[in-house]
Amino acid sequence: MIKILAKIVVKEDRIEQFHNTAAELVEKSRAEEGNVAYTLNQNIKDPAEHMFMEVWKDEDAINEHNASEHFTGIFPKLAEMAKEEPVVELYREV
Repeated sequence: MIKILAKIVVKEDRIEQFHNTAAELVEKSRAEEGNVAYTLNQNIKDPAEHMFMEVWKDEDAINEHNASEHFTGIFPKLAEMAKEEPVVELYREV
């Protein structure tokens, strides 16, 4: 399995819009065959900081997700609401 942590710091005046937009991405990503878990989390101390935590069966599942209509359509909208470039890191469980 592969885990992805995607950190996005959202502009303060766009947080509610970010949550509403991200809800569709979370719902559709969870329905993908190769998805094990997919959540959006908000930092308790810094409400602008958000972290997508994802678990995928394998690299093929990630590639399918990254090419999906919902990801290619929604993630760019989320990135536009960010203060800075999103930081995406992939991990393998050991």
